[in-house]
Amino acid sequence: MSPRPASGQIARAPVTHPPILVVESDRDRGAMLAEQLVADGYRVQLALTAQHARALAHATAPRLAVLGSLDGPRGALQLLEEIRQADRLPAPWDASLPIIVIGAHARELDMLRAFEGGADDFLARPARYLELRARLEAVLRRTERAGRRRRLLELGPLSIDPSTREVRLHGQALRLRRLEFELLLQLARDPSRVWAREELLRAVWGYRCIGSTRTVDSHASRLRRKLDVDGTHRWVVNVRGVGYRLL
Repeated sequence: MSPRPASGQIARAPVTHPPILVVESDRDRGAMLAEQLVADGYRVQLALTAQHARALAHATAPRLAVLGSLDGPRGALQLLEEIRQADRLPAPWDASLPIIVIGAHARELDMLRAFEGGADDFLARPARYLELRARLEAVLRRTERAGRRRRLLELGPLSIDPSTREVRLHGQALRLRRLEFELLLQLARDPSRVWAREELLRAVWGYRCIGSTRTVDSHASRLRRKLDVDGTHRWVVNVRGVGYRLL
């Protein structure tokens, strides 16, 4: 068997999955888990201590953490608590970081403490790798869906996804040109506000010196027609002499 890597960055296979932080004080056990994840295309950071884990989290912003055994009276549970309190403390963590805890025992109390502390999943040792990987992928899928929902701008039956540039009205996809989408997105960020034409020219078209505002009017007119699919709601409202609002 080839020598196991030292703690820190482990990368030997093409990376196709998000970065994972493995925290495990047993070097051999942690290195074995990291090697298996790397073989499946994950970029893995291995930390042997809580202090090392903090440094790696600050440097790499992992998408998920696997907490194994750690030295100390409460070990991984103490680090779990620190992560979940990151919004209230000066810490390098994202408090919403998905976390899987590998407990030393299969005792119900250990599992209960992990979930009460904010773990997303729990496995007892010895953890079978294929089960861990399946649970890890399930947690990532759930958090990705939740993150996507948070990114969506939803205004009644109208939904706008800035990441995919997808617009749906009553569940039906709308085909918008690039600047039509940018105009809609700008209006949707504060839908009850009246946006002056000059503001829209700067925000959407990037104009520094304001000239003719007919560009805004023509794009707003086309966007209005595309949104007014059933004639029941005029989404893009022209406020005479000022500009536009969405609702």
